[in-house]
Amino acid sequence: MAPALPPLNWFRAFESAARTLSFTAAADEIGMTQSAVSQQIKSLEVRLGVPLFERKARGLALTDHGRRLLPQVDAALTTLTGATAAFDTGQSSDLLTVSASISVIHWVIAPRLPEFTERHPDVVLRLIGAVWPDEFTRIAADVEIRFGSKKQAASDAELLGSDRLIALKSPGLKGDLENLPLIEAVGTSDGWKSWSQVAGRALSAPALFVDSYGSALQLAVHGNGVCLVHELLAAHPRQQGLIEQASGVSIAANESYFLSVKSKTQAALAFRYWILKITQ
Repeated sequence: MAPALPPLNWFRAFESAARTLSFTAAADEIGMTQSAVSQQIKSLEVRLGVPLFERKARGLALTDHGRRLLPQVDAALTTLTGATAAFDTGQSSDLLTVSASISVIHWVIAPRLPEFTERHPDVVLRLIGAVWPDEFTRIAADVEIRFGSKKQAASDAELLGSDRLIALKSPGLKGDLENLPLIEAVGTSDGWKSWSQVAGRALSAPALFVDSYGSALQLAVHGNGVCLVHELLAAHPRQQGLIEQASGVSIAANESYFLSVKSKTQAALAFRYWILKITQ
């Protein structure tokens, strides 16, 4: 069996940083925080067993290993972009394309989507999971739900639901928060360290790391530990009794989910009205 490849987002972070020679510029380009880009590149270096960058006081420089890897990663990403673009069949007048974070599709849209389709049976809905800004640009969706900071959001974007992070665990997981395994979602500015400072509680280091709030919530639902995720994602699983708050303390999130309507069609405006109503 061939060894598993490192995550694609590690390569995306490396390619952008190698091209711009700046973690900050790479973060702005791909819609992540500078610390997340740095962490993902460090993870790639550990996985490959070689340094890819020289960290200098005035910026970055590629090592010989980084220079050798860059053209191969660039070619692979270009091939993937071309391959997926071939399946973009365009939009028809009765097709509503919604591009959103996978976490939002899974935990917010999917559980209550029958309500929308029942009210709008003539709308053909296409849901596309996207993370990177260039993915949203290429898809050219009617409605976008992006994850990021308010600064990164479009000027007309609306905050979707809450901008608070809450600690959650399975009802069957017993014990004090200080003694339970913590699940950390990397790639964001917030985490258990920020939460513990606000709560004034000393917590152990996270035991599990994932790349999205949705994955963190999924692990917590199955009793793998306590997650710290957006209150927006937790509404449905809390109503179903799949998850409960592990503490009453919440913290403000530096990154949230923002809704933008790019096409002022009747279907797009109907979807906006519906999703704002179910998340208020």
